[in-house]
Amino acid sequence: MDWGSVTAEDLIDALREVDWSSPPRPLSEFFSRFTIPRSYAKWNSRLKCNLYYYRTNYFILIVFILGLGFLRRPLAIVAALLTALSIAFLNDSFAGTFSEKVTRSVRQFSPHLAAKMRPPLTPVIRGRPSDKRSIYICGRPRWVFVSTFSAASFLIWFLSCGLLTVLWTVAVGLLAMLLHASFRTPNLKARLNTFREEFRAVWRNYSEL
Repeated sequence: MDWGSVTAEDLIDALREVDWSSPPRPLSEFFSRFTIPRSYAKWNSRLKCNLYYYRTNYFILIVFILGLGFLRRPLAIVAALLTALSIAFLNDSFAGTFSEKVTRSVRQFSPHLAAKMRPPLTPVIRGRPSDKRSIYICGRPRWVFVSTFSAASFLIWFLSCGLLTVLWTVAVGLLAMLLHASFRTPNLKARLNTFREEFRAVWRNYSEL
């Protein structure tokens, strides 16, 4: 895959649709080999490849730095978790898995309520779904959960007086992620993983026809 031809919009769409349930890469691989990119094109391609391949590691890294910044503010830690959850809901795979697990748990003590938490049936036109990108969580549109958790986290941030601290911690986390993605040399496993994800995406689109 030529990461140099991948736009930022394509990368964001790929991160939104890819499965985030896979475990993070081992630390021995995460801190394996670092080199300086020889050109802007090499840096641009390396940055996008590492952001996609080490996505789980970077997410954990930012959450960990946020946790360190709020050791003296327990309420701010709750706000950080709600913020991370609202961002995770933007990923299609996480939203679907979360909805399925919550519905399965509710079904054990209230089947009637679990039936109401099922997503609405997608209308089919000429053998194909009319709106395949609509994501529902526990029977409600995804934006309802994202908006609710975002509003709750912002309120807790305000009450904990940690807005300035979160700006600094997020800036440090993003800087650490940018430096690692810029200097970590993509290995063969990262390239093979990219081709495997491409095959899965093509096969998924083919099966929807």
